[in-house]
Amino acid sequence: MRVFVAIGLPDEVKDVLMAVQSELRVGRLVDPDSMHVTLAFLDDQPLTMIEAVHEALGEISVAPFEMTIRGVDVFGGNSPRLVFAGIEPSEALSGLRRKIRTAVQGAGVQLKHTRFRPHVTLARISKDRQQDIGPRLGRFLAMHAGLSLGPVPVSKFGLYQSHLAPEGASYEVLVDYPLGQE
Repeated sequence: MRVFVAIGLPDEVKDVLMAVQSELRVGRLVDPDSMHVTLAFLDDQPLTMIEAVHEALGEISVAPFEMTIRGVDVFGGNSPRLVFAGIEPSEALSGLRRKIRTAVQGAGVQLKHTRFRPHVTLARISKDRQQDIGPRLGRFLAMHAGLSLGPVPVSKFGLYQSHLAPEGASYEVLVDYPLGQE
């Protein structure tokens, strides 16, 4: 089962991001119901490992906090492959991610070490479409550079399953973990 740990977004935030997406004339748009902030990607795991991860995640204790969505950008530089809304870095968000990674690794899952750049994916761009989008994408990024949404309350995180399909991935929340007192 292909799984990851993420923060889901409130409907009102998804609505605003969907309005931003409507002005993006490039790439394959992400379904607003699938919008999230990934904290740890576990890849394919057997059910026994997912059960161990579930137990470990249930032990995490972090106080609820708020995050801010700020600006839009791309991953991939001159060959953009992903358009996203950025999440303003915060100690609360980084601290939750650290605790999640520690719990997941303690359950026996090996995680890749990657730089944490929290974001919400808005669209994916295929390699064959990267050459002809420059001006349109540039205008979109300039128009939404000042995007600011927040504070966005974070009161839980979830263990998600990813379902891959030719038309794009869809995500299912397997279990939510409420944030409580630290």
